[in-house]
Amino acid sequence: MADNGKNCDQRRVAMNKEQHNGNFTDPSSVNEKKRREREERQNIVLWRQPLITLQYFSLEILVILKEWTSKLWHRQSIVVSFLLLLAVLIATYYVEGAHQQYVQRIEKQFLLYAYWIGLGILSSVGLGTGLHTFLLYLGPHIASVTLAAYECNSVNFPEPPYPDQIICPDEEGTEGTISLWSIISKVRIEACMWGIGTAIGELPPYFMARAARLSGAEPDDEEYQEFEEMLEHAESAQDFASRAKLAVQNLVQKVGFFGILACASIPNPLFDLAGITCGHFLVPFWTFFGATLIGKAIIKMHIQKIFVIITFSKHIVEQMVAFIGAVPGIGPSLQKPFQEYLEAQRQKLHHRSEMGTPQGENWLSWMFEKLVVVMVCYFILSIINSMAQSYAKRIQQRLNSEEKTK
Repeated sequence: MADNGKNCDQRRVAMNKEQHNGNFTDPSSVNEKKRREREERQNIVLWRQPLITLQYFSLEILVILKEWTSKLWHRQSIVVSFLLLLAVLIATYYVEGAHQQYVQRIEKQFLLYAYWIGLGILSSVGLGTGLHTFLLYLGPHIASVTLAAYECNSVNFPEPPYPDQIICPDEEGTEGTISLWSIISKVRIEACMWGIGTAIGELPPYFMARAARLSGAEPDDEEYQEFEEMLEHAESAQDFASRAKLAVQNLVQKVGFFGILACASIPNPLFDLAGITCGHFLVPFWTFFGATLIGKAIIKMHIQKIFVIITFSKHIVEQMVAFIGAVPGIGPSLQKPFQEYLEAQRQKLHHRSEMGTPQGENWLSWMFEKLVVVMVCYFILSIINSMAQSYAKRIQQRLNSEEKTK
């Protein structure tokens, strides 16, 4: 696989000189033009060119809708089958009968799985920048379950309101009955679904690189272009980032399944490069997706779960709060909001949120809520900028093709 890929790369590099009106274009001038076009696109962002960015974003949406409409029109049988299935499901959902208890159970599980898989996809698929849903959603959920398990001495939280709200069961367990394994088991479904979502989100770079390699067409993705440039200048790479990327590429290319598994099993910001490498060297789909799924949904997910559970276990939290209080000068003032927050959570767990201490919004909760809002807003802005830049690239490609036909 490696030799075949290397030969094809050498042929592509050899064909880098393009013939234009009977003359050969200098590859350096072509690269310089691409660099200028990339810089022009990167300037199309909301805080620099808001009107143009919004205009290009709207036009890109229309182009995508047109493309999808055309694809669906040419697959009418699939569309009709889907609509018939949807009609049957709607009728089953609304018609009264003994089956409704099963419908409600399936609906609850489906929404739970879809929610966490969707958050996992958002975390890895990108769309300009990934939304860090582990830090914003899954991590806090695991932490809440851990704190509640140690406070209630049980993980048998009443359903409902769990998982929307955690309260202690009426019959609490005895002190010391909570184990690491019981908490892992309690959050296993949410964590595994999130991990499956992150594995699905890694597929677009793989399919893009595979399609570009099979068609031989000029790749449309800047990460893929950077990957090809990296292959061309592999021997001259000096900086740490380039060497790290080459190490990931070599590991995946030479080791195969277990190399992909190793890259997927640890927090790895360069995993997109593994997907591009697998697509470029035509690694079979199930080899890539199987290793990615096992690595992200099982191995990496359990590492992250154990880390969060240990970090938020009862004795560790108490030690952290005590350590904050020991900071000279500002320690007691910093320690107080943490203690108030933990006390408020304990009261909620024991159904005492209405009585006891007065209900004022803790500044830790307020800061976390605002952090979530800021990160979601930034994610939305990055999608708008990315789609606007995609439309700008369409314009540049159209102008370049018109120049070649003159």
